[in-house]
Amino acid sequence: MTILVVGGSGFLGCELVRQARAAGHATVATYATGRGTASPSAWRHLDLRDAGSSDALMAEVNPRVVINASSGGADWAVTAEGPLRLATVAAKRGTRMVHVSTDAVFSGVGRVHYDESAFPDPVTPYGAAKAAAETGVLAVHPNAVVARTSLIVGHGRSVHELLVHQLIAGTVDGALFTDDIRCPVHVSDLAAALLELASSDATGMRHLAGSDALSRYELGVLIAKRDGLDASRLPKALRADSVVPGPLDVRLDSQATQRQLRTALRGARQFLKAAGQASSAAPA
Repeated sequence: MTILVVGGSGFLGCELVRQARAAGHATVATYATGRGTASPSAWRHLDLRDAGSSDALMAEVNPRVVINASSGGADWAVTAEGPLRLATVAAKRGTRMVHVSTDAVFSGVGRVHYDESAFPDPVTPYGAAKAAAETGVLAVHPNAVVARTSLIVGHGRSVHELLVHQLIAGTVDGALFTDDIRCPVHVSDLAAALLELASSDATGMRHLAGSDALSRYELGVLIAKRDGLDASRLPKALRADSVVPGPLDVRLDSQATQRQLRTALRGARQFLKAAGQASSAAPA
């Protein structure tokens, strides 16, 4: 089948393209500003802010499935309105859709464990845009899947892994929060789970996060140890004392979705340890 990966130039998008191609699927990937390192069957430019672009692209590619792994940050036109346009076209054409969302739709205030029934209460513009996209996608395409995930790491190329290297090297300012809790997921596990959901008859809200709850600082320490770096050089701080807005303790409960998947969503303690055992070389 033909799979359209929207946001194919991003970290997750590249892994989706790699796995889809390895499984023998024709794969078309989109980019907004520049093509990534992935090798899809074809690249196509897509501006999610342009109402006509999604319609034209879907008509040209005629995919069986579209997976939206795009990331527009706090840009409302891209992050909130773009997926709604895409879902509207997909529903009109009878195309299966999987939309990737985030644990940033939650505040981590008043509760820490969030299953698929939890109601969003974002505290950042990005979280608000993603929450709006979730509602819009399922409103116009009830048979779509909205898959919330957490911090995505793996292969040394994620923003989280690169930040750890930069902080230890002293090339950037900043600190890792000790009170900001998430459930990190490996990019390979996440991509495999998304493709599995895409080929199933699942619908509605799904959670795809790792099984370990860790602070951003604890995650940084694991990354540093895996890569042979001095974890004691990692600066730490409290988000509660910071002027940087963001959710606090948000732990996605993925048990219901995990029971329906063959793909195991490993915890960070497992996959970072395994990566360290597999290779003693730290990523550049």
